[in-house]
Amino acid sequence: MQNYIINKRNKVIIQKFNILFFLIFGLGLAVHAQTPGKKVMVMNIDAEIDPRMNRYVDLALKHAEDNKADYVVIEMDTYGGAVTDAKDIVERILDFEKPIWVFINKDAASAGALISIACDSIYMAPGANIGAATVVTADGGAAPDKYQSYMRSTMRSIAEESGRDPKIAEAMVDQSIEIDSVTQAGQVITFSTSEAIKYGFCEGKVTSIEEILEKNGVEDYELVEYELSGTEKIISIFLNPFVSGILILVIIGGIWFELQTPGVGFPIAAAGIALILYFVPYYLTGLAENWEIIAFFVGIVLIALEIFVIPGFGIAGISGIVITIGSLVLVMLNNDAFDFSFVGFNELLIAVAAALAGMLGSMVLLFIGGVRLTNTKVFSRVALMDTMGRDQGYTSNFKTESMVGMTGTAYTVLRPSGKVMIGGEIYDAYTRGDYIERDAKIVVLSDEGTSLKVKLDNQE
Repeated sequence: MQNYIINKRNKVIIQKFNILFFLIFGLGLAVHAQTPGKKVMVMNIDAEIDPRMNRYVDLALKHAEDNKADYVVIEMDTYGGAVTDAKDIVERILDFEKPIWVFINKDAASAGALISIACDSIYMAPGANIGAATVVTADGGAAPDKYQSYMRSTMRSIAEESGRDPKIAEAMVDQSIEIDSVTQAGQVITFSTSEAIKYGFCEGKVTSIEEILEKNGVEDYELVEYELSGTEKIISIFLNPFVSGILILVIIGGIWFELQTPGVGFPIAAAGIALILYFVPYYLTGLAENWEIIAFFVGIVLIALEIFVIPGFGIAGISGIVITIGSLVLVMLNNDAFDFSFVGFNELLIAVAAALAGMLGSMVLLFIGGVRLTNTKVFSRVALMDTMGRDQGYTSNFKTESMVGMTGTAYTVLRPSGKVMIGGEIYDAYTRGDYIERDAKIVVLSDEGTSLKVKLDNQE
């Protein structure tokens, strides 16, 4: 009986212990489930370093900051690009509060090397390279010394900031620098993975981003690759030269058609929308500068002055066309004001071709599509289609006597239309395209319609 009581008591104790164990275990699981793992964001620098990449990195780092990423890993494979854009990227990396590691899975040349050195740690895949940071022009030749000096200074200061040998970083740019047992004069430094590890420009050889995280003791993490938003993807579509050519077609065609048929409204609205879709994407990516956009509107104003104010077609009109087309071309190029050292011939050719194709396309559209548009029902709703001919009893001539041959003076400047004074009366008048100064003697050639057709009276 006593043994039975003891066994029963032990069974109760064991049951209570099991309940307590499961409660503690379940609570631990719940706490673990509520404790988030480390957030690791991956971004790719796998194209030319230009304003587009500059904006991509800016958006990616802001996304990492907004989502409280604990680590950022840059997967890199680039031959470099614009030094100015690389410097912007470097400044953003240095200002970022959380660790940024770079995984060079193939190449980090030129501007890519500069960006890599700015990161907290560098990891390289087998067979990867880093270095060769000499600044070159679009044709592959060495850029002027002012660019080399700037790049040397930048590489040196960034290397010092990240605790790497500044002399080696400088020698990646300047082939005249000689470092014992590292490089000889006449060669810029390009390190393989093993060499980069040896000289302190790489923390380790890895084959994947997961291996980088393992080396840094990061466990229980969430790996997220940054992708551009839908809006940014749409913006990138409008950066395509083909799309840019179509937008130029709509811009020029819409403005011209509105000038020919004022008051319709639709052409100028289409031109305005196309103008926004053309300039905004290039402006956001840093390709379109303020002065280039202003130049476009200056060109439009000059063309308008030539059409409505200045007689004939001269300097203002030609200048307006050149400035307008030039601004549209410059917007597509990564030029520094009028310095085209880093603009490739192919890029320039594509930009010019897109602008000219848009201009020619708008002309074809106006000549061919304009005729068809006048025959549509939509056009008939906004334009007067009926004619009031002389055979129906309509006439625009209210003069009881012919004024042909009468002489008078130009009451205003005629360019080619204006007003004239004949016999103390003022009449609307126009010339055959000639320019007549005010108070000049005129003679009436025709008096049909509501205006008089006149010319300069050479008999004065």
